[in-house]
Amino acid sequence: MRFQLLGPLALADGPDTVVLQPSKPANLLAALLLHANSPVSAEYLQRAVWGEEQPATARAALQTCVLRLRRLFSKHGVTTSIDAVPGGYRITAAPPTLDLLGFRDRVRRAAGLDRDPQAELCALRDALSLWQGSLLANVRSVVLHRDEVPRLAEERLRAVERVCDLLLGLGRCGEALVDLWTATRVHPGHERFHEQLIEALYRCGRQSQALAEYRRVKGFLLEELGVDPSPSLRRLELAVLRGEDLGPAGPAAPRVIRGETVPLPAARPALAPEATPSTAPDAASATAQATASATPQGASPVVAAGGTSAPAQGATPVQGAIPVVAPAPAAGTTLAPVAASRIEPVPAVPHFTGRAAETAALTARLTAPPPPGPEDHRPLTVLVSGAPGIGKSALAQHAARLARDAFPAGQLLVRMTRADGEPRPADAVAADVAAALGASGDGRALLILDDVVDADQVRPLLAPKGEAGAGPGPAVVVTSRMSLGGLIATHGGWVQRLTTFTEAESYALLLTALGAERVEADPRSAHRLAAMCGHFPAALRILTARLLTRPGLRLSDAADWLGDDPLARLTLTDSPDHSVTGLFDRALGRLDPRLSEAFTHLAQGPPTLLDDRGPEDEGPVPEAVREQLADAGLLEDGPPGPYRIHDLLRAHVRRTARIRDRRTEKV
Repeated sequence: MRFQLLGPLALADGPDTVVLQPSKPANLLAALLLHANSPVSAEYLQRAVWGEEQPATARAALQTCVLRLRRLFSKHGVTTSIDAVPGGYRITAAPPTLDLLGFRDRVRRAAGLDRDPQAELCALRDALSLWQGSLLANVRSVVLHRDEVPRLAEERLRAVERVCDLLLGLGRCGEALVDLWTATRVHPGHERFHEQLIEALYRCGRQSQALAEYRRVKGFLLEELGVDPSPSLRRLELAVLRGEDLGPAGPAAPRVIRGETVPLPAARPALAPEATPSTAPDAASATAQATASATPQGASPVVAAGGTSAPAQGATPVQGAIPVVAPAPAAGTTLAPVAASRIEPVPAVPHFTGRAAETAALTARLTAPPPPGPEDHRPLTVLVSGAPGIGKSALAQHAARLARDAFPAGQLLVRMTRADGEPRPADAVAADVAAALGASGDGRALLILDDVVDADQVRPLLAPKGEAGAGPGPAVVVTSRMSLGGLIATHGGWVQRLTTFTEAESYALLLTALGAERVEADPRSAHRLAAMCGHFPAALRILTARLLTRPGLRLSDAADWLGDDPLARLTLTDSPDHSVTGLFDRALGRLDPRLSEAFTHLAQGPPTLLDDRGPEDEGPVPEAVREQLADAGLLEDGPPGPYRIHDLLRAHVRRTARIRDRRTEKV
């Protein structure tokens, strides 16, 4: 049995993980584990559990919390004990039984490999693989989040800083860029991250982007903090402006492990091909501690059921389901950032559930040998399409991870839209992908082009590469709300279109997410909840998140509550971006205004508007318009059967129209 602190607080036993519900005992357990093997005073534990203002019965209540934890340990076969010591309590743990201690132990061992940069890099990445998302996301202790979480986050930042120093020293600048784009956007005030990013861009031959990044961080520091960039950043800018050779990049920064500075001798990495003796020795000398792979703000994917992962509040579900007990993520995987870098290694989708047939088909397609002949220079292309929130990204990422042995050169997730939802220019994406692939190893690579807006974004990345006999280029999985039929017609490929869950799949999702005890106690209400969500993965994801935060709420009461106003209540109140209405609004916002108007007309009118003949007084909406809306994932099915609009989407459009009409009414 292992305790997990580096993410949601959880107990793990082999492949199974129990994510603890937010509670006073969970606060207590987190406080003890953060100081494992040391006595923790009762006064500190009381503040960690109840905050600065404690009830008069806090000491007696603390003893009750300890008793509840001991019962929890007994229930799950945990042999670790909570011992009473003079003035407080102590819990005993070791690196194999507590991930925080395991992380620190691996970082210390990495420090002993300073003369072998490649080995040190592997050891540090092994240490970082223990981090599974937002720290203590399910622990509602203001004291711990104020006093302990920042310190732990700093330990992680320093480890990732060292990783990027090593990558730069080994000449793997393109690979370093993946982490650095993320780090600089998540930690915009951390100057060392920007310094490394500018250096990596410059060493990749991207001088203009390096200078643009310097101007960006300079503007941020002046506007937000009223300070100028550090001397080392200014020296680096001058070197880039002059086109000077930065020389070899040797990671020689001190490392801080839990407050102890450990001096590291300069490593002896292989030089980048362009590295020669420096003419400006101070230009990139500030190799303090550098870069963090982004732990998104509050984002901790816990489960996906055929859908994209979502930020967790404790055990927040991902697109479709979030089990309280589920298989643990594979070692070495990282969680997907919420915003930040637009290109990164394909993250794991922890506890992916559902979509068994689709996963098997996509995995088989990716692992099949490419056909011989001249066409082997055109990359294998697979399109995963469907409505917004249907689970395209999670399926693509999960299948890619299952097929990773077929792609020894690595797998990259390329986000084709910016954080604001606007499409990225094709040439910018192509340049970033070329740089990332240039740093990959031998063999074939896999690209997931996520959330493609139109075919023109993709075509430059699907051009045949290499000479005859050079072998196939990277395989490409495209996820898009659009059908992209023109792309398939000109470049070939295979299409996997996703639809909503069946009734059985929805029930299984609730069973996995909420636990058999809660769901099987009232299966009728569980089926009713699934039907109210229209068996739509995004809606089910949000519903299970809300129910997990209210473990005492009966499913029958939840069904009555949801039935009063499903659209308004399928929202995470502490994360408004995660809502059914927001999802649909963003999807409709991408449409051409004329198509959006046509869809609004269809959704507000009778279902017969979707028929080939239409109602007698109006006639049909043109077939071309219906086909375009189907291609955009907003209409289901189509010829030879009838088109349909999902009930939630139809209700959303009608609700939006009513609100708009009320706002424009004359008083």
